[in-house]
Amino acid sequence: MQVTLTIPDEVAESYLAGKDPTRVALEAIAIDAYRTQKLTESQIRRMLGYGTRMQVHALLKAHGVPLHYSPEHLALDIQASEQPLAQRASGARCKCGTALPSMKQ
Repeated sequence: MQVTLTIPDEVAESYLAGKDPTRVALEAIAIDAYRTQKLTESQIRRMLGYGTRMQVHALLKAHGVPLHYSPEHLALDIQASEQPLAQRASGARCKCGTALPSMKQ
């Protein structure tokens, strides 16, 4: 989808000085959509052409937007990290049923 914006010159000169206006607008939309829970990290990553979610995290952090990371997510991450490597290598699942990442090279 293409969108055309008209920004007064005095605003553009001060706000967009040295920046790509298209990129600034796209990032602003992405940040607002994440903040209001309209888009996920994965959707933001694809929208902005990022290779990793860490790039999304950096953008959100730079704009003071907290991650949507619940205590439940933290508990699942802790649980997964406590699984022995041997279980991960065997394709085991954590107690919640999620497949653990394989540690095989």
